[in-house]
Amino acid sequence: MFGEGASTAEVMIVGEQPGDQEDRQGHPFVGPAGRLLNGMLERAGIDREKTYVTNAVKHFKWTPDARGKRRIHKTPNGSEIRACHPWLEAEISAVKPRVILALGATAAKALFGPQARVTKERGRAIATEHADAGFITMHPSAALRAPPENRDATLGAIENDLRAVARYLRKTANGKR
Repeated sequence: MFGEGASTAEVMIVGEQPGDQEDRQGHPFVGPAGRLLNGMLERAGIDREKTYVTNAVKHFKWTPDARGKRRIHKTPNGSEIRACHPWLEAEISAVKPRVILALGATAAKALFGPQARVTKERGRAIATEHADAGFITMHPSAALRAPPENRDATLGAIENDLRAVARYLRKTANGKR
């Protein structure tokens, strides 16, 4: 499963791996987390038509639930991330984004190395060979899985990080590639 969006984009958004709905439909970010992300991008002022969305790992790793009716997400391991990395690199080369945004720890490590930490580096521009700037934030699914009392704070934090990306894009608009 490759990404989807503009062939040359201002922003390339990289998630962890396809979820259940993405795997079934063959498109990235079409499930609940994708719908949440689309709304947050709009509120942050990032044009979804100028983004390219993909995942660091191209297959859905899952295990059946106890009743065998649902496919439960499993975090990809290092060898799976490394195996998919050539495809991610090819997408980056083809898209040539101004900004690359990692959603969650798996994407951050795949893009920015094993030292990348969401909690430490989220919401600020970081140097990367992949684009003019890189950014890291939490994956929208973190908000979906958060306890109800923490959900609004998680959503707010992600939106603040997306606003930082939007500010960077506006500030550097004259220096477009």
